[in-house]
Amino acid sequence: MIAAGVALALTVGACSSTGGRQSTEGDGDGTGRTADTPRMTIALITHAAPGDTFWDLVRKGAEAAAQKDNVDLQYQADPDGANQANLVQSAIDKKVDGIAVTLAKPDAMRAGVTKAVQSGIPVVALNGGIGDWKSMGVLGYFGQEEKLAGQAAGERLTRDGAKKALCVIQEQGHVGLEARCDGARSTFPNTEKIYVTGTDMPSVQAAITAKLQQDKSIDRVLTLGAPFALTAVKSVQEASGSAKVVTFDTNQELVGAIKTGQVEWAVDQQPYLQGYLAVDSLWLYRTNGNTIGGGQATLTGPAFVDSSNVAAVEKFAANGTR
Repeated sequence: MIAAGVALALTVGACSSTGGRQSTEGDGDGTGRTADTPRMTIALITHAAPGDTFWDLVRKGAEAAAQKDNVDLQYQADPDGANQANLVQSAIDKKVDGIAVTLAKPDAMRAGVTKAVQSGIPVVALNGGIGDWKSMGVLGYFGQEEKLAGQAAGERLTRDGAKKALCVIQEQGHVGLEARCDGARSTFPNTEKIYVTGTDMPSVQAAITAKLQQDKSIDRVLTLGAPFALTAVKSVQEASGSAKVVTFDTNQELVGAIKTGQVEWAVDQQPYLQGYLAVDSLWLYRTNGNTIGGGQATLTGPAFVDSSNVAAVEKFAANGTR
């Protein structure tokens, strides 16, 4: 069973240009040591939407690797595919030493990423585009297989005795979010999608509330990001319903909500690790010719965080790294 493998993985191992947090200088490995390799510049370009705290975790991991590796990290983001592609072109024009990029909207990104590769700039992908990175000539991919993660979530819903799930997609056209819902539906067929505007949280709350009031058979709200799960909790209360909230992805507040029982569980893809590995892999490639993954994606998830293991994750979430 997929879910069993996910649980074991956790036992063993345990979206704006600024996000919700400003850049900070950090001690990459906790020792104060920085690589003595020549200073290089790496661009990290994501599809982050304004205020989405998920990307703070990605960025913090990238900053930790950059500090350790003597890298000048240049972070930019735009949820619009065409605008994100323009950021890649800007990085090419600056002749950066490497580019780490998300491919949530691969069709919009293909030309720019391919041009970077052809220009001799090494590129790695993270978080989105697991089905497309190889065809663009990208060196490696760091993230979770979203359909597999969705299937694991659907299996968990079945095991939990759920009857009907509402899968909330906060960004239309995002291939990874669609894959999560489609994966969940493949193992838990009574899953219905609803599209909301993730950059307008009051409208997200209103849309979920209206749906719960309209369809009393919904007993699970499956969100695809921590902020949306916390909003869904408010929607359930506003609708005077009894639906339980489950989600993908975590942040400090979400971990607290699992601890108090407001959210049942989260599927964790370790965003800090995605950012860290993306930057570190480019440094390794530039300084030693290394590649990671053997031509396959390097998976950082999925794993479940629930009442059975939230205490182990809580201390790291408090540090802003889970």
